[in-house]
Amino acid sequence: MKNTPMIKLLSALLAALLLIPCLPGCAGAKKPSLDDGRARPSSCGRLKVEGGKLCSEAGEPVMLRGIGTNGLISCESFINDQLFPELAADGVNVIRLAMYTYGVGIIGYCTGGDKQRHLDDIEKGVRCAQAADMYLIIDWHILSDGDPNTYVEEAKRFFAEVAEKYSACSNIIYEICNEPNGVDWAAVKRYAEQVIPVIREKDPSAVILVGTPDWSKDLASAAADPLPYDNIMYTLHFYSATHGQEVRGAAKRAMDGGLPVFVSEFGITAASGDQPRDIESADEWIALLESENVSWCMWSLSKVAEASAFIRSTVPKYSGFEQDDYTPTGLWLLDTLKKHTGK
Repeated sequence: MKNTPMIKLLSALLAALLLIPCLPGCAGAKKPSLDDGRARPSSCGRLKVEGGKLCSEAGEPVMLRGIGTNGLISCESFINDQLFPELAADGVNVIRLAMYTYGVGIIGYCTGGDKQRHLDDIEKGVRCAQAADMYLIIDWHILSDGDPNTYVEEAKRFFAEVAEKYSACSNIIYEICNEPNGVDWAAVKRYAEQVIPVIREKDPSAVILVGTPDWSKDLASAAADPLPYDNIMYTLHFYSATHGQEVRGAAKRAMDGGLPVFVSEFGITAASGDQPRDIESADEWIALLESENVSWCMWSLSKVAEASAFIRSTVPKYSGFEQDDYTPTGLWLLDTLKKHTGK
């Protein structure tokens, strides 16, 4: 047949075109996302808020997934150079240090506690997080002192000190009031409008997390009257055995409305931090957060004898953990990290 050479040539060209999507670097190759555990200071730099989402310095949406300490001093042994890299290898890219403002003995920063010990623990946490290439949340952990204005002057002094000290660190996030309760958004906003400028004077572009009323569940009031600053996110806290579809639905509405949300604390237990666990509800929560690109930190990096603890209370060490050392909560976290980061 006279046209045979031309047919063969066209067939060869067609076969080559069909192979192109399979070649590295070609249009058909999937572009890696920053939600697979690679969102780290070394690759993302200073974070910022754009379009209601947490983003890298270059403006790419990122996901932070991690764990927060129980009371900072009571959990200070977990802040070490061995554990942080191990957590990073498991897919953790953010650690939250919960510094209680009110407490008994050395615990409460504002109630006669050991201020220098708290500051030393934070410094160690910053150093360990930097070495492990993770972000770090410095959490002004109000709880029993439900109105953040109670210790507003202490808060201003504290954040002025730490923001100046760590202003050159690209991995720091400030959380200025853990769980406001017994007050409305107007009171929280009044507090935030005093504390945020103090941080901004020392660290102009850091991401700042602001608690919301009702133990950081009332996103709607913040959405109705947001703060007039850049790089602000509003915190949502939930415990899966206590807070179900009603809270989840309200959270979804706030997210859909464009409110920048960060889940700086959640548990797979009751709100008390103890039994029961509700894995099904926890998985539903995580599915929502992942679909909305909302970062999260689980409670708690501790061996407290309660269901929310990461490590069993009888385990004597603080790094190099084996399978049997983890509580069911700890195992759930590791499985969840693996599912979403591939670690």
